[in-house]
Amino acid sequence: MLTSERKAYILDVLKREGRVVAKAVSRELGLSEDTIRRDLRELAGEGLLQRVHGGALPASPAMGDLHQRRDVSVAGKTAIGRAAARLVRPGQVILLDGGTTAIELARHLDPNLRAMVVTHSPTVAVELAGHAGIEVELIGGRLFRHSMVAVGATAVEAIARIRADIYFMGVTGIHPEIGLTTGDSEEAAVKRALHRQAAETVVLASREKLGAASPFCVADVTDVDAILVEEDTPESVIAPYRALGVTVVRA
Repeated sequence: MLTSERKAYILDVLKREGRVVAKAVSRELGLSEDTIRRDLRELAGEGLLQRVHGGALPASPAMGDLHQRRDVSVAGKTAIGRAAARLVRPGQVILLDGGTTAIELARHLDPNLRAMVVTHSPTVAVELAGHAGIEVELIGGRLFRHSMVAVGATAVEAIARIRADIYFMGVTGIHPEIGLTTGDSEEAAVKRALHRQAAETVVLASREKLGAASPFCVADVTDVDAILVEEDTPESVIAPYRALGVTVVRA
C-alpha cells in the first residue's frame, strides 16, 4: 500500500469514527505500528490531526489566528455569545477570555447591565469600551498576537489577585477524555489561572471544537461547571459529556 493510500485510509477512519487507534489500523492494514505512527506524525505535521497516546484525534479547526477564526461557525458563535450574555447578572465580576465567541458575548451584554468585566483580551476590552455600565479591567502582559491576548507571568500574577463570580472560557479543543485544550502553553496557563479565580466556569463550545484536540491541556472537562453549545448540536455529540456528569446547555 502506498503512503498516500495509507494516509487517506487513516483520515477516512478519523472522519468516520472520530479517532484513530494505531494498533487497530496496523492490524487492519497488515502493517507495523511503527509505520502507522510515522504516518500519524506526518499527518499531524500537516495539521490534519492531533496525535494522542495510542493514536490520534481530529485537529481543531479553531487553531487558526483570530482573523481566520472569525469566519468559522459564525452563526453558532453568535448564538453562544448571546446565550452566555444572558447568564450574566448585575453586580457580578466576570472573567472574559479572548477569542471570537468572547467578542460575541461582549456584544450581546444587556445595554443596561452594571457589572465588572476583567479580560486579558484588548479586543474584548475595546468591544466593551462603549458600554457605560460596565467597568473594564484589562490584564496586561506579553501580547500573544495569534489570539490577541496577554500571556506570561505578569498576566498570571495579576489574575491571582482577582476573585470573580464567573469565567467564560474559550478553548480550541473539547474532548471527554483528553479534556479542554488550546494551541499554546502560555495561553493554557493563563486560562488555568482564570479558572482558579472564578466561582463558576462556563466553556463556550462552538461545534468545531467538540471532539477535537489541541496540544496543550487547560483542564479536564469535569473541572468546569457547564459547557455551552449550539442549539442544534446532535445529542450523540453531547452524550459523552453528560455521561461524565458535565452540565451541557444548549444556546
